Amino acid sequence: MITISLCMIVKNEEKLLARCLDSVACLMDEIVIVDTGSTDGTKAIAARYTDRIYDFEWVNDFAAARNFAFSKATMEYIYSADADEVLDEENRGIFLRLKESLLPQIDIVQMYYANQLDFGTIYNFDRELRPKLFKRVRSFIWQEPIHEQVLLEPVIYDSDVAILHLPDGNHKSRDLAAFARMVSEGKRLSKRLHNIYAKELFISGEEQDFLEAGPFFEASCADTERSLDEIREAACVAARAARIGQAYEKFFKYALKVVASEGCSEICCELGSYFLKRQDPEEAVIWFYNAVYETESILNIHSSGDIPLRGLSECYRLMGNEEQAEAYGKLAEEWKAE
Repeated sequence: MITISLCMIVKNEEKLLARCLDSVACLMDEIVIVDTGSTDGTKAIAARYTDRIYDFEWVNDFAAARNFAFSKATMEYIYSADADEVLDEENRGIFLRLKESLLPQIDIVQMYYANQLDFGTIYNFDRELRPKLFKRVRSFIWQEPIHEQVLLEPVIYDSDVAILHLPDGNHKSRDLAAFARMVSEGKRLSKRLHNIYAKELFISGEEQDFLEAGPFFEASCADTERSLDEIREAACVAARAARIGQAYEKFFKYALKVVASEGCSEICCELGSYFLKRQDPEEAVIWFYNAVYETESILNIHSSGDIPLRGLSECYRLMGNEEQAEAYGKLAEEWKAE
């Protein structure tokens, strides 16, 4: 049986921490809690489970905090958890069987992160695999009988463990503020963070968030080092920001940039919303229909589902077609992300 260190970074998690630890403590051989500046009872709650509690001065860097937590682990594997995660009884059993039988050559174990769509997270799937269990000290092994080389890729195992994500609120204000700070400091966002910033805006951003982010994504559209996918997502944000700010010439510039490449549900919804506001429901119908049936979402899965379906319902109601309006309204209510 392998041994496991639980490593967590926390701040003001007194509402959630005990629930998380109660669900996983029995599976862990060591619990490491790193506090980044709590002002509530978080550390007192943590002390009920472990004496391995450390303070870490927050430097606006989650990776730095997690690396510090990992540095304090001493067991064979490290399980990384957040305070808003829970393992139910069924998945504790699956986790225990995994712990008893895990092969030593496995470097990373992925587990299902579930319940994503209920809380406005940046993810477009209700259940997805994430790396959660990491071998603390990795061995390097030579392979091949001739022209031998060291195995560099980690050995990853996809487990059946499902972790429930049960936050007590949406972190979008914290996350969007962090992105805005990075941009204001002139930091270049990686392709991954560029995508997450755009996703978080479309999933949970307010109008002011779009207006503040607009200049950054306009610059991304002109950045020759950005990929086509990055330019498409940047144009979506820039178009939404321009529509909100009623800069319609700029709105069409970025909307058409996406349409000319491949199109996507997000930009179709933007065009539908534009024509609906202009009291042109006949034209809006074309774009909302395309959002649902002719294109795919790239940032927010709702852009190809309930959002344009509600738009179609509103359009047909304005056109006096109550039967169609009710039909699309019902489809919007019944729509679920797959």
